[in-house]
Amino acid sequence: MDPVLLVRCDPEETFGVAPSALGAAGVPIAVWEALDGEPRPPLDRMSGVVLFGSSHNIEHSDDQPFIKEACELTLDAIDRSLPYLGICFGAQLLAWSLDAPVLKAPVREIGYEPIRPTREAATDPLVGHYADGDRVFQWHMDTYELPVGATLIAAGDLVHNQAFRVGERAWGIQWHLDVDRPEVDLWLGSFEQDPGHDLQSMWGKTADAGRAEADRLHPLHEWKGRETFARFALLAASTR
Repeated sequence: MDPVLLVRCDPEETFGVAPSALGAAGVPIAVWEALDGEPRPPLDRMSGVVLFGSSHNIEHSDDQPFIKEACELTLDAIDRSLPYLGICFGAQLLAWSLDAPVLKAPVREIGYEPIRPTREAATDPLVGHYADGDRVFQWHMDTYELPVGATLIAAGDLVHNQAFRVGERAWGIQWHLDVDRPEVDLWLGSFEQDPGHDLQSMWGKTADAGRAEADRLHPLHEWKGRETFARFALLAASTR
């Protein structure tokens, strides 16, 4: 089958569980290094698109050309009815591409926060396996309003809009369902080692506290993420 396109928007994005989960389902992958200025790939030989997180925000779109290129890719995927999954920054980009505002969240979320799937989530083909109170890994300062016609499928206690679906084949999910434990440790360690950054003062949590949370909560989080990509693989297989 045609590959699923993984879009890298950050130099420390490893794609986490996505390659192995898609591979286990028999789905090949292609990669667009969007941040490095690679030309936007055509989608005529792709079976789906997953756009991952970024340390850049939508407000940087005038300074970071990849953001507007990623917007065009997103709209192209929607026009083609390709399965599309936007994660964290990717969820915000999906909302922005459909003319919904992206703005600062009421709080900065970092670590494992509970989500509340809506009634519509129970029959959703991508997130129907999530339960009320599941703790999911977050790291973001922005949020978004829902695009016109979108369906909210998960809410949060601190930041309300956590996951939405547009039509039948496009999703935006705020939490980092993709990360595996090595990627969590990579992000925490990288921030911790930067002399210009202090995680506690900037995000309200120490790296050690983040690791302690991961020790307790990441195994279930990772299983749920792998299942999400397995479900996405089924959607991609039905593309053609």
